[in-house]
Amino acid sequence: MSLTRQVDDWLLKEALGRPRLEDIFEQLCLRLNGIGIPIARARLNWPTLHPLFRAEMISWHRNDPSAVLDHFHHQDSNTDAWQRSPLRYMLEANLPVLRRRLVGPGRTLDFPLFEELAAEGYTDYLALRTEFSEPGMFMEGRPGGIIVIWASDRASGFTEEDLRVLQEIQQSFALACKSIIQSQITSNIVETYLGRKAGRSVLNGNIRLGDGATTRALVWYSDLRNSTRLTGKLPSEAFLQLLNDYFECAARPAIRAGGEVLAFIGDAVLVIYPIDGQTDPEALTARVLDAVGESFRMRDEANDVRRAAGKDLIEFGIGLNIGDVVFGNIGVPERLAFTVIGSTVTEVERIEKLTKTLDTNVLASANVAALVPGRWCSMGEHMLNGVERPMELFTLCPEMQAALGLAAAAE
Repeated sequence: MSLTRQVDDWLLKEALGRPRLEDIFEQLCLRLNGIGIPIARARLNWPTLHPLFRAEMISWHRNDPSAVLDHFHHQDSNTDAWQRSPLRYMLEANLPVLRRRLVGPGRTLDFPLFEELAAEGYTDYLALRTEFSEPGMFMEGRPGGIIVIWASDRASGFTEEDLRVLQEIQQSFALACKSIIQSQITSNIVETYLGRKAGRSVLNGNIRLGDGATTRALVWYSDLRNSTRLTGKLPSEAFLQLLNDYFECAARPAIRAGGEVLAFIGDAVLVIYPIDGQTDPEALTARVLDAVGESFRMRDEANDVRRAAGKDLIEFGIGLNIGDVVFGNIGVPERLAFTVIGSTVTEVERIEKLTKTLDTNVLASANVAALVPGRWCSMGEHMLNGVERPMELFTLCPEMQAALGLAAAAE
């Protein structure tokens, strides 16, 4: 069996597994070097479907053989570096191959990148592009697939045999990449719309009606105030911008604290923090309280900007509760929602609604207050709509509100 065929067969086996793309690209570079292909620098680029990133790239250098993954944000397509990139030229000209000698009589430095590479001692550049279909790329108006870039610093550059080998293994490598990239895009989409924990549960096979389990959790519920008035008053684009500003304040700190956003229910946010045998409930509650403080600090900063622009301000409350929840699929077999249900969720929604009536930003059940004693002050017992018995509710004591920087709701 030829050395090239060994690399080719290895790539096909990798396509059947679930390796990280960084690992397979790193191994490919090392194996190609091992059979005598003089690769000193390599890049793997591909477009992706992700709310934050438009493309991803893996970099490899012979002197630092650990491959590194980088992301390109959506706004990066307007940068000067991209506009003057040979990759942009390849895509617009629909070229499958771009080869440039960087030294000697055949030297061609028609892009700034080639001048930089030549100055760093590289002698040859080969970019190979293979298209394949990917979810969302058609709608995005961008071709799917990969571009692999090989650069050499050998004085004579790549030989014709080197070029033949690199082109020969391109199809097998593209097949392995397609399997991994499409799996990652699927995970991106599912986790973006369902959340990480719910998304992983669905991808692991929990897709039948009724699939789920009962778990103990701390539940965070936030709701935008005056939404009915704002909906009627504001143009749709302005209201959507206000909603996104609000969600950033109400959800971002909760996510940073380890919470899972299970749903955006109209203008409300439902977040859960599962509690298992490895969880320290007191430490979790303290972390969530820090997130509550950060949430309202972000509200104040957002309102400073909105006030200066003459826009309506953001007001919201947060309710906290702890108890058992049912975490799983509800709906009909043809259209499921992965969410949490149970009395704990019903109660926390009602608790949050009382934040406005009781003139406070945060309300919690006795189960939450008991985990961090000394930080909460009782607001007495209150009847919750749909709940048979009154519940004692707690708000943060004045000194805790001051420590967390909780200002009163925006006026």
